Parts: sequence; C-alpha cells; structure tokens
Amino acid sequence: MQTMFADLEQRCLDAEFDAAFPATGSFSNKERKGRGYWYFQGYKDGHRYSRYVGPADDPEITARVERFRDLKADFTERRRMVSALKAAGLPSPDAFTGDLAEALWQAGVFRLRGVLVGTLAFQCYAGLLGVRLPAAHLRTGDMDIAQFHSVSISVEDSLPPILDVLRQVDASFQEVPHQADARQATAFRNRKGFLVEFLVPNTGKDEYQGKPTAMPALGGAAAQPLRFLDFLIHTPVRSVLLHAGGVPVRVPAPERYAVHKLIVAARRRADPSGRLKADKDLIQAGILIDAMARRHHHDLADAWIEAWLRGPKWRESLSEGLSRLPDAQWDLLADAIQRAGRQTQNSDGFGFQKRNSAEEA
Repeated sequence: MQTMFADLEQRCLDAEFDAAFPATGSFSNKERKGRGYWYFQGYKDGHRYSRYVGPADDPEITARVERFRDLKADFTERRRMVSALKAAGLPSPDAFTGDLAEALWQAGVFRLRGVLVGTLAFQCYAGLLGVRLPAAHLRTGDMDIAQFHSVSISVEDSLPPILDVLRQVDASFQEVPHQADARQATAFRNRKGFLVEFLVPNTGKDEYQGKPTAMPALGGAAAQPLRFLDFLIHTPVRSVLLHAGGVPVRVPAPERYAVHKLIVAARRRADPSGRLKADKDLIQAGILIDAMARRHHHDLADAWIEAWLRGPKWRESLSEGLSRLPDAQWDLLADAIQRAGRQTQNSDGFGFQKRNSAEEA
C-alpha cells in the first residue's frame, strides 16, 4: 500500500502539470538573487500570461518541465488507486473537504508553495510512513494553509480571487473580518461553520502578532502570523489526499509536524480552553514518533535538535511538551536522539535526562 501511495503521488504531480501547463505554452528559467526559478508562459483568450512553477533546483519539478509534453494524466487509474488505498484502511477526507482541497489545488495554492497544515495534513502521513492512523484523531472542521511571506511577495503570481474559488464548492462562504483590521480577512467560513484559514510565520517583532499580513499570492486573502510556524513549514514534503483521483498537496515533513505539536501542546495547556486541543496535539505527536523512531530516527532527531537549539523559549515549550508524552513515546524519542548523538559525537543535552530523576526533582 505504501508503494502504491508513492506511485499515486507521482501520478498526481504529473496530473497537476497537465492541468496547469497546456502544451501550447513554454517554460523559461528566471534567475532571482542568484537562484533559478521556472515560469510558464502561455496564451489565453489572445493574451499572454506568466505563471510561477517552482525552484529550478527541485529535481522533480525540472524533470517534469523537460518532459511535460509527454505527460499523460490517467484519472481513471488514479481513481482506482485511491479506492484501493481507502479500502486498505488509509484515511481520506469527507467529500466536502476533499472537494474544497481539490478546488484550491486546481486554483494553484500548492503550486505557489502553500502548505497544508493541521489535522488534514496529519491524514497524509499514513501513506507516506506506512502506518495506520486512529480515526478518532483525524476529524476536523477546518482547513489551514500556510505560506511564507517571502514566497508570497516574490513568486509574481497569484491565485484567482480566493472567495470565488471557495464559492465554487459552497456559495455560502463569506469573509471573516479580522479583529485587528476589519478591512482584511485571513479566514473564510461557510454556513455550516467550516473554516478555511491562511497562516504565515511570524519571525519578527511581537507587535506583528495578531495583526493580519498582506499576502499578494493568495488571491486577496491576508494571513494570520504565528510563532513557530516557520519551523513547521520549512522543507515541506509532497503527499496526496485520498479524494476523487487524488489531490496532490504539500504538507510539513512528518518529523517537524511531531516536534511542532509538542511545542503547540505546551503553549495551549496554559489556556484552559485549549486543553482538549493540547491532548489531541500530544496524541498526534506520539503517533508520528512511534512511526518514525525506528526507521527514520535521524530525521526525527535532527528536527528535535534544530528546535532545541533555537533558544530558551523554544526549549521551555519543548520540555513542557516532552514531559507530557506517554512513557513509550518519551523513550522512543530519547533513543532516537541518543542514536543520532552517537553519530555526531554529541549526545549530551537536548532536554533528555532520566525521566524518573527529572520527576523526582
């Protein structure tokens, strides 16, 4: 099933190119600040347009640019694969959420380096890691998409008006005016309460927290700045939502998702209203630690060490989240750090001591 999932992911990326870049156009490589980026030049209604594709140093993108005329999307085969994976027990979104993700994909949100985060992203790790995920921790009533501000201002491309995209799926979607600036919206809600929210990392001053950030690539949407989000969406990976013929998405690397959930759980527990979500965060982190600690322990250890070295506030939240992990996951994460430490000749520190001694102290 994991092999089939990987094949589906590749086919979906091919399909994305077929849909976004018709054979009547052409690709060009533009250099910006010493780095190359692919752009597609096409024609529509007699007018020439340019569309951002991705970094030229991404080998998968470049390979498809070189052979895009020969790519043939096989929707029927992809749909058969999706059905087989769902029958095998891999999670899938409900029909409405899947339709919404598909509309955003076709509009270009993931092509423009948006990253799906939250529980919908968590669903995608079953096929990537070859692990079954408990259904109780897959339910969600929202969709969160993150993008770096530097990406949004530099790609020289944009989604269509985001409200129009959402209303293709449900005409009841409305902007949710931001509390700090009612002229901007970072979230959109339909009549049934389903929320689509756009997020951006806040790596600057505290005064930016809670204020909407203009995002030129998001079709008129602004984004909500969040701390620690830059760690989560750095170096995302490709995956697929099991809906229709497969919806190709970008999600956080699973090791970063696990470590980030420990940070978020610690911060949410300070708010009594956030404790239920904190418990869900810890469970999701524990599931991914279970899945990665044996075969992907270096990735898991690298993510933890990177976060640990970011400073005192990071270490405080990591230590708090770590202290609330069940013993089995605590031991697995500690062992992953120790094994990675033996390879780097630096196994001391990083927040792990004997758990019983720490509790007694």
